[in-house]
Amino acid sequence: MPSQQHELFDLSGQVALVTGAATGIGKEIAFGLARQGADIVVSDIDLDGIRSVVETIQSEGRRAIGIQCDNAEPKQIHEMFIEIDRSIGMVNILINNVGIIVRQHPEEMTVEEWEKVIKVNLTGTFLCSQEAGKRMIAAGGGGCIISISSIAGWTALGRGNFAYSVSKGAINQLTRELAVEWAKYGIRVNAILPAQVRTTYLQRLTEDPNFDADSLIHDILKGIPLNRIGEPSDIVGPVVFLASDAAAFITGALIPVDGGNTALNAGGSKDW
Repeated sequence: MPSQQHELFDLSGQVALVTGAATGIGKEIAFGLARQGADIVVSDIDLDGIRSVVETIQSEGRRAIGIQCDNAEPKQIHEMFIEIDRSIGMVNILINNVGIIVRQHPEEMTVEEWEKVIKVNLTGTFLCSQEAGKRMIAAGGGGCIISISSIAGWTALGRGNFAYSVSKGAINQLTRELAVEWAKYGIRVNAILPAQVRTTYLQRLTEDPNFDADSLIHDILKGIPLNRIGEPSDIVGPVVFLASDAAAFITGALIPVDGGNTALNAGGSKDW
């Protein structure tokens, strides 16, 4: 019985592309999928970070390649998939993890700021999904697409997260639509919605002199019943689950990984 349970999460023979995988959540996901047997493609704009992640995965006996790619550039996305086809094989698992934030209130946001966020977060996610989906459909063996969205796409955050939140809400709907469109091809499409996670972005924010770091963390924790900031490693288990046969009947799902944030009523509090 234990061996059967282990086989549910076995990703041997699969090729997984993790975008935005040079640091943080993406890096930990790449490591987690490799530990379950998948061969890994790491993409990011950070070439040094890519090389470090690839070397670590290879040192543990898995195949891995790194491709520098800017998700704001459709041509680079297209060329990345051609290179994957040539060098390691077709992507069976796609993890859309690239995302940027431009913090600006809506009344002050420029068109350029808006378009930058939408181009990277939404259009980049669509184009990666489209490239992977076309290949999965042609091969006829199904596949799995998981987007790292956010609680910001489920409920409004305020605090200048306007364009980011809108892009994540659109990714949530993109997930549902692709799940319905591609179910007939055996392609499962899901999204994970983290709350605040201890990434390099959050680290920079807490070090910003315009913010009181202690107050910022205190305010964040007001909305997290488990009373801690998420860690990149917290996202790995849900991704492995969704990528595996254990989730064979799950598609179109938006799964909060948020310490209870979305369960907390907006008018409530975790404190008495």
